[in-house]
Amino acid sequence: MKMKIARGTLAIILPLALAFLLSFAACSESRTHVNEKRLQVAFSRSHLKGKKLQPAKADDKEAVLSSDRTEKGSTTNTWCIAKPSTNNDKLLHNVEYSCGEDNVDCHSIQLGGSCFHPNNAVSHASFAMNLFYQDSGKHPWNCDFNGTGLIVSDNPSFGKCQYPA
Repeated sequence: MKMKIARGTLAIILPLALAFLLSFAACSESRTHVNEKRLQVAFSRSHLKGKKLQPAKADDKEAVLSSDRTEKGSTTNTWCIAKPSTNNDKLLHNVEYSCGEDNVDCHSIQLGGSCFHPNNAVSHASFAMNLFYQDSGKHPWNCDFNGTGLIVSDNPSFGKCQYPA
């Protein structure tokens, strides 16, 4: 009798568990694809009033492990860019934080600047985050931005928009 109850319960639980796992996987997959129209923004500091992003600390192992990096002593240049799947609010926080630093000059992503186009949050945040990363010593934690940055070894510069290395 106990065996029949156990099999009946198992027959109900297994399909439910499988359905849950499949729905979770589908939900996670849909979040990684960003709708291009949602990225189209003309940001200004007024959107960001009072909002600050704190960089990861040097001893934050999760931040260090979440970033790609080259081996010590490597002569390969690296750049910091924004993860394309990051939502606009987080990207705008990254721009505000990066451009608020003393040695970071974000004139290139302002209207008329060499990196203003394409005028979207990913492009502007990538440029600003890279300026911060380069100015701060190119440590992996300087590109973490709460999990929204990536370190790349392919130069993201294009046309007249030149990313410092």
